[in-house]
Amino acid sequence: MPKTSKTPKKPAAAKANEPAAAPSHSVTYGAGTPEDPWLLRTPSQTSEYQAWRDESASPPALVVQVGSNSLSYQLRCIDDLAAMLEKNGDWVPLGNADEGKPTPEGSVEDWARSPSNPVGGYYGLRKGYRGRFANYVPPVLELLGLIDLEHGPRNNRAKIR
Repeated sequence: MPKTSKTPKKPAAAKANEPAAAPSHSVTYGAGTPEDPWLLRTPSQTSEYQAWRDESASPPALVVQVGSNSLSYQLRCIDDLAAMLEKNGDWVPLGNADEGKPTPEGSVEDWARSPSNPVGGYYGLRKGYRGRFANYVPPVLELLGLIDLEHGPRNNRAKIR
């Protein structure tokens, strides 16, 4: 499969009291397949990772490869997170945390583990590696043009476009 390139969308002008969306930082975008994964950076821009859709998995998965570690989340997390952010309508803190660590209330990470989310708990598919949802999934939504994402050193937030 040939490599594809996607030009990041220009950030929209910030409204009053809202931070401007940061531009993407030198990331090459693939097609989102195992043969041509997306090459992304975490919201803080400190780590690179690969991600792709695996629609043949049961359930279909969003696979994230970070060094030698492979994490996977239910693929529906893309649409479900976009719907949650749209319903919220404002900036939502990411709240990154490893599985088993506490999450900030009202954060993306907290929502991704909540019994009241659309899947009734963790989106992560591999026990021991179900956390860090807010570190790896929002950049995929940003790439797809669904959300605005902050890129500071910490305490980043996401908002529907």
